[in-house]
Amino acid sequence: MNPRNKHTLKRNRQRRKAAKKRNTPMTAEILSCIAENSRASVPIKDVKERCRKGREEEYDKVFALLQSAKSIVTNKGKVSITETAPYIGATVARLCGTFGFVTLNDNTDVFIRGKNMLGAMPGDRVLIARIPSQNEEDKPQYQVERILRENTEAKLTGTVCREYGRYVLDCDGMPNTELEIVNDNGAELTVGDKVMAEIAKRGKRHSEHTVRVVAVFGSSEVAANCALSILLSRGIKTAFDADVLEQAEKIEAEGIHEYDANNRRDFRDECIFTIDGADTKDIDDAISLVKTETGYCLSVHIADVSNYVKPHSALDREAMKRGTSIYYADRVIPMLPSELSNGICSLNPGEDRLTLSAVINFNGDGEIVNYEFCKGIIRSRIQGVYKEINSIFDGSDEFADKYAEVLPTLMLMRDFADILIKNKTARNAVEIETVETKLIINGNGICVDARPAERGLSQDIIEVFMLSANQAASMLAREKKSPFVYRIHEAPPAEKADLLREVLEKFGYEIEFDELKGFHINEILSKAKGTEFYDAINKIVLRSMAKAKYSHEPIGHFGLALDDYAHFTSPIRRYPDLAIHRIITDIIMGHDIEYLKKRYEGFAVSAAEQSTNTEMNAVTVERECEDCYKAECMKDKIGEEFECRVSGITEHGIFVMLENTVEGFVHVHDMPPGEYVQVYPISLVERLSNTSYSLGDAVRVRCDAVNVSEGSVRFGLVYEEMWV
Repeated sequence: MNPRNKHTLKRNRQRRKAAKKRNTPMTAEILSCIAENSRASVPIKDVKERCRKGREEEYDKVFALLQSAKSIVTNKGKVSITETAPYIGATVARLCGTFGFVTLNDNTDVFIRGKNMLGAMPGDRVLIARIPSQNEEDKPQYQVERILRENTEAKLTGTVCREYGRYVLDCDGMPNTELEIVNDNGAELTVGDKVMAEIAKRGKRHSEHTVRVVAVFGSSEVAANCALSILLSRGIKTAFDADVLEQAEKIEAEGIHEYDANNRRDFRDECIFTIDGADTKDIDDAISLVKTETGYCLSVHIADVSNYVKPHSALDREAMKRGTSIYYADRVIPMLPSELSNGICSLNPGEDRLTLSAVINFNGDGEIVNYEFCKGIIRSRIQGVYKEINSIFDGSDEFADKYAEVLPTLMLMRDFADILIKNKTARNAVEIETVETKLIINGNGICVDARPAERGLSQDIIEVFMLSANQAASMLAREKKSPFVYRIHEAPPAEKADLLREVLEKFGYEIEFDELKGFHINEILSKAKGTEFYDAINKIVLRSMAKAKYSHEPIGHFGLALDDYAHFTSPIRRYPDLAIHRIITDIIMGHDIEYLKKRYEGFAVSAAEQSTNTEMNAVTVERECEDCYKAECMKDKIGEEFECRVSGITEHGIFVMLENTVEGFVHVHDMPPGEYVQVYPISLVERLSNTSYSLGDAVRVRCDAVNVSEGSVRFGLVYEEMWV
């Protein structure tokens, strides 16, 4: 044996022996007590009360040993666990088939194999330990040592199946895990139904759990049923509580009166209108624009939701809990009841509406000169529709009569937006393209088709006008040094930036930088434009970006290349917008900085954190629901062949995307026979023939299988078999 290897083995044995000596029952008890709560630290006296009674000498000795080993640290009467502790507190985040993830107190996710999960469920508070390895260079592995606190609210969704004469739940997200259903509540069970279940009895591993069905959604082959199960499994409420509805109904019944215009700027005689999608009902922004001697004056009028949703009210508590409206298919789960979102707050045409308005003056080059925020009252002239206005810009006169009154303003907006768009390009805002999907739903709620959503100049106009208002709101907060909720986007982390450079080089694009900037990304995207690799490179760049989020700190927005940015324009459907409306209202009322800090410092922190969490949850829900609908529209296309492009690479096969935006998977078993290896992250190569399938490649596939419940589509590669 190599002497070096012999020495390493001896050292590892010594370490394991020392660890075993430290890891006494009292060690686990002390660490369990500290870790049971998800807070970073707990009072020492609480730990002492629970663990020391009757075993004072042992407790004192182990506690001191843990301190000397730096497994725990004490500060100001509190104790916390360090990363070097033999056991670490964590919360189970999610299960993914044969493995799971737990989240540590510092929000780090740790991978754990299913056999080492001890049957822990999402939301369980657990104690984990590192598994000793023979080689120090091995990636750390962990196991759950004990479940400290079970999540009694944990819910599972899945499909009812029949196996060996008993009903079992085929769990979503946990392939090959079928749990026995204990039907002690008399639920009517039908094979193939999508259901929600709770744990009836726990075992030592996931496969030993039994479950009880608590909700039945209907056939798992119907996307609407699957979407409902996704919503409920992720804690999304589809209805409002009675006290929230009562408050909303009372506000709607009171309506708007002429005296509501008191102490508000009256914009009702100005040419103000809205532009939204044809199906939009919650209209929260309206615009007006005039040419001035020195440039332009843009007014962005936003529904004054904060006038109705007061702090700490039932409406406010519910809005903060939800954080955002959720949109999927042809449905919406609103943040606020329809009495507000579609009623008194919605800027409907021909009706008086209360607003918080941003009046922004620009010079002829489209640079902000000054801005003012004020409480207003408006009456929108027209409910503009993107598609209709785009047709006008394209020269059609089909909707000429409807837009005759606002046509001169529309043309002025087109010219001014062109200036703002050029400025956005000039400051090197990242120009990544994202494709949204338009789902076609028939009268029975079934998805019959999917296609890329259309986008035109009117969408660009609204986008840059809203960006300007959001920027001005953030500038106001910075100027006043007020607590605020900012929309931030950090630069890509160094490791992601380096990986991006490495991947782009494999496509033949060199990118040199000490620090990745927006112009580096735009330069690459510009070079790739028009090539077969553009979509793949666009996606790779998108995945290298950090996630935008909310913060009480104004660190700027990398993607938009702005130092000042916030979300101001959608308080009907986003809580952070509602939060800053309250702050801006107090700023324009003249409250000083001491008052603003006292009232809003803590609120800004909690609102930013909650808004980020609810947004992340909403994005996941919307994506999962959309996948179910996309799968549903492919059910009648099984056996059909399609031209498409490779959109993703794994060691087990390739992802492909059709022109209708549906993405599916081609397993290596459904590709030409051979031995495939992944050339991370752009290619899958067959060793013997050297045939490769790379991101962006055009391929022909056949739709082989559809699973609506999982939101997945399985394709087979169409190829000519060679026979000798």
